[in-house]
Amino acid sequence: MITEAELADGTRAFIWPLLPQDRQALHDGYEELSMETRNHRFLASVPHLTDAMLDHLVDEVDGVDHVALALVVIDSDNVGTPVGVARMIRYDDRPTEADLAVTVVDAWQGHGVASALLAELVRERPVGVSRIVTTVAADNAASLAMLRRLGDTTVTSAGSNRLDVVVELAAEPSTEEEP
Repeated sequence: MITEAELADGTRAFIWPLLPQDRQALHDGYEELSMETRNHRFLASVPHLTDAMLDHLVDEVDGVDHVALALVVIDSDNVGTPVGVARMIRYDDRPTEADLAVTVVDAWQGHGVASALLAELVRERPVGVSRIVTTVAADNAASLAMLRRLGDTTVTSAGSNRLDVVVELAAEPSTEEEP
């Protein structure tokens, strides 16, 4: 489903599911990220996305246990530019918990891209997921603030400049019709 969004600065955008045909765009977009953004995304130095990583990040998106959304901004000439991706992946052994990751191109950080993506991702999250369990870099204040806006949050040290974060999500909206 395609959703229209307006960023904090008024920029028009659209959010839609990441598709297999987006594989090359994801690869190319990653190449444009700063080393700091890459390190914050993977909590390690990952100079380039490998084919195996792209398999996981694109080909394994099933819309059920692995939901991934892309945000495209629309300029005054109605040309779209992809500027962010957010994903939620249910843990195999904990069906009510999921990992969460957001990547925003450097030039668009601070414009509300992550907030728009996360609002939609939480609405489209895997059925039954009520808790985010993830790890972030301790110096990534933007990610911590973003996660805290999603719900009651617990943060604990994971050592080596990392923090474990648990977010209790609000109940999923009921899809049942009232009589």
